Amino acid sequence: MSSKTEKTNQENIFSSKTLTYFLQLAETMNYTQTAQLLGITQPALTQQIKKLEHTVEAPLFYSVGKKLHLTEAGQIMLRTTKDIYELLNQATDEIQQNSSATQGKISIGLLASIEDRVLERFAIEYYQTNPEIEISFHMLTRKEIWERLENNQIDLAVMYLPDDSIKNWKPYRSKKIFDEDLLFLDPDPKRANRKRIRYADTISQPWVMYPEKYYLNVFLKEAYRNQLVDPPHIAAEFTTPKQILDFAQATKLYTALPNSFVQAHELDKTFNPLPFEPALRFELAFVYRRDKEEIPRIAKFFEEFGKYMENLDYISRLKSNTPQNEV
Repeated sequence: MSSKTEKTNQENIFSSKTLTYFLQLAETMNYTQTAQLLGITQPALTQQIKKLEHTVEAPLFYSVGKKLHLTEAGQIMLRTTKDIYELLNQATDEIQQNSSATQGKISIGLLASIEDRVLERFAIEYYQTNPEIEISFHMLTRKEIWERLENNQIDLAVMYLPDDSIKNWKPYRSKKIFDEDLLFLDPDPKRANRKRIRYADTISQPWVMYPEKYYLNVFLKEAYRNQLVDPPHIAAEFTTPKQILDFAQATKLYTALPNSFVQAHELDKTFNPLPFEPALRFELAFVYRRDKEEIPRIAKFFEEFGKYMENLDYISRLKSNTPQNEV
């Protein structure tokens, strides 16, 4: 094969979004769903995959009935493509490590179900002292956070841990922000004097909660199984804690929300927030690729956030209605 032909084949593989299309299809194993996620037509997706298969001279997928599978060549391509992305991420990180501590962009993915008041106020103060740093926040699902971390599309994630949805923690590190508790919002006045609540006492009526695959929904159901109690029947689902609280207050359905959200918002007086017995505890943390904190602007961000938390603890900041620099 001539060098010119080799170059053409390489351009065919690595040009445009061919590898992105391949990776997305390898994840969903569904042409229709992949095309929708990518915002393209199914014929356009099929054409790109066939182009890639023609270039490597081997089929990458095969079907058994309606189910799609990777061929041996497809598995090799998937493994190699992930290796390529990892090398590109490493190169990006190495380049950024030489950047300025006071200039550039910090992209942060926040789990959509968290209370973001403290982080929002810190971003305001940080900008006032570091106006050349651009901070961007993205409210994301857990799946979206891991995808963007893996593809180096966000520098930091703010999310709940532990998280078993990712099996390979080797490329990542975490930095705890604070310990969190899940509180049951009890509308029953007969239990007004209780200090804690048993799991078995929380399933007598339906709940309003996060969607099925959201972290706190999965975390909650696992806790009930561990206590040998049937998980709550969830009658309504919303993606943000404010929506859940509003619905619960209007309907008197049961629910449970993080202590951070409860501290930051005024509840209906008929609700009594109770810790579970045993307690449901997890942590809010920054999660990031291993070498990110060596990038000057990320290191400075962590340093300033640490000082911010030393001046006033997380829960106190949640309860305060006034930013600390205005107190």
